[in-house]
Amino acid sequence: MSARQKIREYINSNLVVLDDEAEFEDADNIFQKGYVNSLFAMKLLNFVESEFQCKVDDSDIVISNFSSVDNIINLVKKKKDIEE
Repeated sequence: MSARQKIREYINSNLVVLDDEAEFEDADNIFQKGYVNSLFAMKLLNFVESEFQCKVDDSDIVISNFSSVDNIINLVKKKKDIEE
């Protein structure tokens, strides 16, 4: 499974809306769409660090790095050489 697929699957499994209501593209801001809440941001940070075996620096812990699948991929790529 690609990194992109793992991230999408994790987000889908933590939605705060019904699955059939949640449609988002990789560039969509999942927080603005109301699909996840601020508590999810910390869970997402933990997921990224454990799943991709990387340390996210304090300076990288900003909501914009976690607001879309594309942004998360870019963050992980910055930390590690991964296959999307």
